[in-house]
This record gives sequence, C-alpha cells and structure tokens, in this order.
Amino acid sequence: MRPILRIAAALALLVSPLGETARAETDVDIELFLAVDVSRSMSPRELEIQRRGYAEALTHPDVIKAIRGGWIGQAAITYVEWAGAGSQRVVVDWTLINDMASATAFASKLTAHFVDSMRRTSISGALDYAAASFDGNGFRGTRRVIDVSGDGPNNSGRPVNYARDETVARGIVINGLPLMARDGMGSRWHLEELDRYYNDCVIGGPGAFVIPVLEWRHFPEAVRRKLVLELAAPALPALTRRPLLHRAQDSSFDCLIGEKIWDAIMDGYP
Repeated sequence: MRPILRIAAALALLVSPLGETARAETDVDIELFLAVDVSRSMSPRELEIQRRGYAEALTHPDVIKAIRGGWIGQAAITYVEWAGAGSQRVVVDWTLINDMASATAFASKLTAHFVDSMRRTSISGALDYAAASFDGNGFRGTRRVIDVSGDGPNNSGRPVNYARDETVARGIVINGLPLMARDGMGSRWHLEELDRYYNDCVIGGPGAFVIPVLEWRHFPEAVRRKLVLELAAPALPALTRRPLLHRAQDSSFDCLIGEKIWDAIMDGYP
C-alpha cells in the first residue's frame, strides 16, 4: 500500500464507528461481573429466588448510596448465568448504573422472564468467560471484580484454582457467595464445607471475601451486603456481623473435590 493510502486508511479508522467504539470508554468506580450459578442442581424456585434477590438488592437504597458514594459515582455491571464449561448465558450485558432509574431498568430485565437450568458446574469456565468479558466492554473502572455464586464445587472444565490464579494475575478481584442451603435438587452433590472451598479455591485478589448463604431466606440480604461491600470499598464494619470469610494465604482444601465427587457418583454411567 502506498504511504498516502496507508495514512488515509488510518485516519478513516479513527473516525469510523469502530474507531469511535475503541476510543470511547466510560469511567466508572467499578466494573462488576455478576456470575450466577444455574446448574441442574438448582430448582426452578431457587433460580427465581436468585434473579429476584439480585433485582431487589440492586434497587435497595443502600446499594444506590454505595454506587453514588464512589469517586466517580457510577458503576458498570453485567449479569451472566453459568453452568458447564461452555455454558454461559448473558441476561443483562454491561450496563451503566448511576441512579435508581438505571438500577431499576437493570432489575426489570432480570425479572422479565425466567429460564431453565443448564448442565454441570464449571466455576473455572465462568471465571475464564468473565475475565475475557472485561476487555472491550466500553468501560474503564478503577476496580474490576467478579462476583461468583454457586451451590457446589467445580466439576467441569479445567481446575478452578488455575482459572482463579490467572484471573487474579490480570488485576481482577474474585469474591464468592457459596449457596449452602440443603433443600435443593442437588443434595447428593452437596459439599458440607463449600464456604471453605470457595475461600481456598475460588476467591482471590486484594480484599477478596466470601459470604456464605446458609438458608434461601437469607439470600436477598446476603446479596445486598455483598454488593455494598464491593461497591463501597473499603468494607463497612457495620455490614460484617453475619459470616464473612477472607481468603487464607495458604490453600489447604482439595480444589479437585468437585471433580472427585462427580467421578464417584457417575462411575458406571456412559
């Protein structure tokens, strides 16, 4: 290509829609990826509780106050449901939230309709998908956080601690919301110490934390507390009266326990 044509092509790219998209990034206090488990062990009732719980939390005055109280006063949030290694479903794409109206619009999309669960549990797949989602999302946050909830350990895809370490190395914080209620469909997959598993194998990064949910009736409150902690940073002492775990420096939990449970239960199946 002749030099003059090369220059003209570069200038055209700068003023093209693609060039505008590449240059246009909205500044926010946080880019928050909500990764929500919809594996087959979750009942339709539990799936609805999760959607409604997040919708209620996002429109709570405490959450709006935490968003507005940041240096910039706005956040970018996306809500994605996940199951197996290749099963991720975007419910609400990256959206700017800076007031009650924008939060309400986001919440309305969560409860517009409810869909079925998907097979397997791949926390590692969810983390890999989430980490890639930050690139080119149109926002530039002072913090990037993945907020992952789930009712069981990883049993599909690569080992979860590998995905965690690579995600944290990219400067992304991972927080956890282990769902430990025992009234769901997946009781045979239940891991008694799921909160410890999340603490040792899933979360990571500066200030990473776990808030376990022991009963479904506590879910909306737990989500609200978690969102305020993430959005307000640093954490507010008044919000840490219920169980709150911070990641230990050395992992002593078997991070392949989910895969071993799967193999033990599925032994003999084709």
